[in-house]
Amino acid sequence: MFGRRSNEPQTERRVTPARPAEPQTTVVAETRAPAAPPRAAAAPPPPPSPPPKRPDPAPETQRRHSEEYYDVKSTVFNALIDTIDLTQLSKLDAVAAREEIRDIVSEIIQIKNVVMSIAEQEELLEDICNDVLGYGPLEPLLARDDIADIMVNGANTTFIEVGGKVQKTGVRFADNQQLMNICQRIVSQVGRRVDESSPICDARLPDGSRVNVIAPPLAIDGPALTIRKFKKDRLKLEQLVKFGSITPEAKTILEIIGRVRCNVIISGGTGSGKTTLLNCLTGSIDHDERIITCEDSAELQLQQPHVVRLETRPPNLEGEGEIKMRDLIKNCLRMRPERIIVGEVRGPEAFDLLQAMNTGHDGSMGTLHANSPREALSRLESMIMMGGYALPIKTIREMICGSIDVIIQASRLRDGSRKITHVTEVLGMEEDTITLQNLVVYDITGEDAHGKLLGRHRSTGIVRPRFWERAEYYNETERLANALVRSEVADEQGNPLGDRNG
Repeated sequence: MFGRRSNEPQTERRVTPARPAEPQTTVVAETRAPAAPPRAAAAPPPPPSPPPKRPDPAPETQRRHSEEYYDVKSTVFNALIDTIDLTQLSKLDAVAAREEIRDIVSEIIQIKNVVMSIAEQEELLEDICNDVLGYGPLEPLLARDDIADIMVNGANTTFIEVGGKVQKTGVRFADNQQLMNICQRIVSQVGRRVDESSPICDARLPDGSRVNVIAPPLAIDGPALTIRKFKKDRLKLEQLVKFGSITPEAKTILEIIGRVRCNVIISGGTGSGKTTLLNCLTGSIDHDERIITCEDSAELQLQQPHVVRLETRPPNLEGEGEIKMRDLIKNCLRMRPERIIVGEVRGPEAFDLLQAMNTGHDGSMGTLHANSPREALSRLESMIMMGGYALPIKTIREMICGSIDVIIQASRLRDGSRKITHVTEVLGMEEDTITLQNLVVYDITGEDAHGKLLGRHRSTGIVRPRFWERAEYYNETERLANALVRSEVADEQGNPLGDRNG
């Protein structure tokens, strides 16, 4: 076979170093089927054994195995590493390499007389292929499109988020070293590293999913790996309507906001869907515009043809070579951008983004962590002051008013659902206070028998938003007016409900 260390049939000789583990494997076989011949071992169920350490119920893909299974897997895996030539294997494409590994593992199982059912053997083959070529036990979770987050707290504990709810799984790793190897494999793909000297790392998967790793000694119970998964299909505003995150009328308002080049800040808490909403909002941008994105880990999935993606860089071992978000935004201004999109504003780069918004780069966007539109403005003030600028508060607020047109608030409610709760305009200053105006708000009206929150999106009765002139310039006033009118909700007496101030 092509992936072996030599062209000669030396499978038996290569497996020899792993033979000390054979007695253990034989014991496993006897435990699984003590009275049956090898080929008939799949028929009887295994005898009762002490319950595994992972008692929580798990879905299909969250498989549970006995300790004997992991012992057999370790033995076969070690024999495989002694047999194959990784240099030659790396020259094969993914499909051919997987078939090569499956063939060799099948031979090792026969040579070592491991008695397993066909289903168990197929599962073992898949697990070992994932260990060699992929991300090991994470592969079944990464393949599921309904999972939003994967949280690994050491080798023996893995949680996932499905439908807005966190649940424990039966997925485990052989040990912390295997988990650390997988973490290093992930971050090395984007030119980063994680070890004791650099124990914190942000990275991404090839599909753009966000990855954070914090390793020992900072993580006491083993490496902590967090993956924010992105769906394989890029979401659009139409799909947010289907999910109930927003109404068709509010979707139209957001489309107009994106198209008429309003400067937008998307705020929300952790896991509220800010990046997803930013991705959806960029779908309204015309395809003839030049867009430059700045991110810590490149995860935005813009669909326009003229997009330049920039990513920050951490310092090297000597503490040099770091490229911060501020450096990227400053460089953007020399790249003839029409829109600048910042994945997340979390520091002094807020000042540079506001400067860009206020100097001819209309339609720029960014996200930040905040629990309300009003709090988002306070966060911007704090981040600007973090940069050491000795500016009066009033000057900073005037800069914010002159730069930002709309704040969109995303929230994850206690039932796990994600909603766009506010579409708010920044109007201007009244003395030292920034005035806000809600265009669309989300009201919670109750809760059903299953704990699902009930609510509605409604317009606050604003007929001519502040960006009306922009909409007029792009011939969008009729569509905007119709969407605002259709969003109005009347009270019991038939009078429109109003709540204009933020």
